[in-house]
Amino acid sequence: MMKKTLISMACAAAMAAPAANAEFSANIGVTSDYLWRGVTQSGHEAAVSGGIDYSHNFVEGNGSTHGFYAGMWTSSLGNVTDANGSNAAEVDGYFGFAGEVADFGYDVGYIYYGYMQLDDADFSEIYGNLSWKWLSGGVAYTVDGDAPDGSQFVQGDIYYYASATFDLEPLSSMMSGWSVGFTAGYYDFDVNNDVDYTQLQMDITKSAGDFGDFTLTLANEDYTDDTSLAVSWTKTF
Repeated sequence: MMKKTLISMACAAAMAAPAANAEFSANIGVTSDYLWRGVTQSGHEAAVSGGIDYSHNFVEGNGSTHGFYAGMWTSSLGNVTDANGSNAAEVDGYFGFAGEVADFGYDVGYIYYGYMQLDDADFSEIYGNLSWKWLSGGVAYTVDGDAPDGSQFVQGDIYYYASATFDLEPLSSMMSGWSVGFTAGYYDFDVNNDVDYTQLQMDITKSAGDFGDFTLTLANEDYTDDTSLAVSWTKTF
């Protein structure tokens, strides 16, 4: 009887334990203009990117998920060059913890932005994001930066954003796979406040299934009053 009881308890514990799901994924992309937080990173030139991610998620009995992730991502930087005229590139590394409960999502993590061939340009952030259905928002805080004192992207810089994304299929069956997103962001630089700026951005995306996603982006930042238009393609596999 005791043995049966122990077996029953073990089975119940196994059924109650969250299911683990570990996987790798990769992504590639091309864009006519690499835009980051409303500002061109490629001098308004085309860029090619790619990355790899690892995630280890747990699925609870109530359907909620949570887990760790880590990854690396790299991109060319168009016509951005170093002092010797060599083309620069960006290589980022990141890790974090994310989850979803019902319609609510959260994500906290750390990211290091590395710029090959560029001196005094690397920096790192900690970030937190929240989402609910079609709404999302977050904040990123610069914890370290190689830039000289008095520059941008040094410790204390903060970026805030809020975003809304809408699936257009409910409007018409012809809009299947289409979505539109709107983002408002603000960059508050700790030392050099003269370059603080507001970002306004719209993204129209069409999912092409196995062929990836196509996105048209229109972005404006009010520091230089620069408006940028970019067409991008990304695929995850």
